[in-house]
Amino acid sequence: MTFRGDVAAQPRISLLRGPRAGRFAAIPMCVLAAAFLAGCGLSGNMGSLMVDPARYSAYRCNDLVTQWKTLTNREKELRGLLDKAGESGGGTVIGAITYRPDYESVLVQEKMIQQEAAEKKCELESSYKSDQTIR
Repeated sequence: MTFRGDVAAQPRISLLRGPRAGRFAAIPMCVLAAAFLAGCGLSGNMGSLMVDPARYSAYRCNDLVTQWKTLTNREKELRGLLDKAGESGGGTVIGAITYRPDYESVLVQEKMIQQEAAEKKCELESSYKSDQTIR
């Protein structure tokens, strides 16, 4: 026999009341924040925000050449990883989220080194094809 005042007999209408309300409300917010941050990583201008504009101003020509070689090798490595991830359907998204921000950061750093080298009149790539001297 159920009485109208019996709390156990009344069905719960809303799950968003009580101590668990915060958990259920936080889930959509976390999903929204994750989607927003993933979108930031995919944007074309994000790499420039991750690099200090004056980072290479104190570098000398030899340092710029060394850093240039390191960055071009890293660019090739990341490009290969992006291409490999793009071979599968789900890998494209994972590759874009995982490798794309680093790849764009490397590209921005390369542009900065090129600008700094031009200002200092440095040659990043040697125009000589051989390191052998003529005898």
